[in-house]
Amino acid sequence: MKSIKETATEERIIQKLQNYPKCSEIAQYLFNDTELQEMQEYANNVSIKRLGYNDHGPVHMRQVASNAIKMLTILHDCNIKTSLETEEIGTFEDSMCSVVIASLMHDLGMMIGRQSHEEMSVILAIPIIDRTLNFIFPDNIPKKVMIKSLALESIIGHMSSHKIHSIEAGILLIADGCDMTKGRARIPMSINKTPKVGDIHKYSANAITRVGIHHGETKPIKIDVEMSSEVGFFQIEEVLLPKVDSSPVKPYIELYAGVKDNEKKQYL
Repeated sequence: MKSIKETATEERIIQKLQNYPKCSEIAQYLFNDTELQEMQEYANNVSIKRLGYNDHGPVHMRQVASNAIKMLTILHDCNIKTSLETEEIGTFEDSMCSVVIASLMHDLGMMIGRQSHEEMSVILAIPIIDRTLNFIFPDNIPKKVMIKSLALESIIGHMSSHKIHSIEAGILLIADGCDMTKGRARIPMSINKTPKVGDIHKYSANAITRVGIHHGETKPIKIDVEMSSEVGFFQIEEVLLPKVDSSPVKPYIELYAGVKDNEKKQYL
């Protein structure tokens, strides 16, 4: 049974994709894929209950998809082309399809463990990507190859451990980093009470109250982070900023962060 938050996020994603029918078909296909749902749930179980990490399950992957769609749409509104468009081998919708697929599968490797989970995610995602694209584009081999390749680049690059080169993969990298509000830390905070090394990730995430993604003032995308205490700066400086620095999308990003009711720091 899907949670209310999962269902609500799915509805927002479909709404955002209303102008991209094939992307919408892909999203709905994956939302109804029973195996993918179970893999996302199990990845979250391992992440939270076994390893003591934040949410890496179905809600997180859907939120990353929502973030990525919003950022990619802003770039499109600002006439900034994706890599497929620049190379004149695909359309904006093809790029969007790859980002949606990658977002919903990028943390599947947490089923196995944290170490090299991005590489494990690629292995686990391939059969699902293949059957999805065979269903949506049964006779279009070039399109299937393009979308699959970009999705896999995005998945393996989402931890900044593998260098990425496309706008599409760069969007996912930042979209993942932007999902850091206190909701991700709520369950780990409630069930893992014994102090241990690494707790700063939970406490800093718990301090993030809002992450806004908007049209920027001097650059296309503005990321605006609000926190309840200064411990939240750890999330900005140790999690989000390194992802932005590694992303081909960095030139298009403004980044602000600060404690509520105080002046925000501008990082980019």
